[in-house]
Amino acid sequence: MLRHPALRLTAITLIAAGLAFAAHGCGGDDNKNPTGPGGGGTAADVTISIVGNSGSSSFSPNPDTVSVGQTVSWKNNDGSMTHTSTADGSSWNTGNISPGATSTPITMNNAGSFPYHCGLHPSMVGTLVVIP
Repeated sequence: MLRHPALRLTAITLIAAGLAFAAHGCGGDDNKNPTGPGGGGTAADVTISIVGNSGSSSFSPNPDTVSVGQTVSWKNNDGSMTHTSTADGSSWNTGNISPGATSTPITMNNAGSFPYHCGLHPSMVGTLVVIP
């Protein structure tokens, strides 16, 4: 039994971190997740641009269409702001994409219409259609 408060706090922190790591690795229903692992540094089959348009940012083209199995990246061509591509329902999230940067490619594994948005600018929306 750990009697010293600092040791007890350290043990609790390590246990919590381990549980969080284990939970992160647990999968859900793959049929609801259109994406697979990233492309590992290779170029994407399709790249969607993030553009500044008279002070209003947008995704281009929008909507865009890809086939099941193709990879998609987002390139931030808006020279002044960081953006994300975050699927509604959280089936993908590119994380922050700095001006001039391109996200890691994401493989689209399931057909359907997938609305998404910028997590930093929620009014910035797009749709990705994945066909069989």
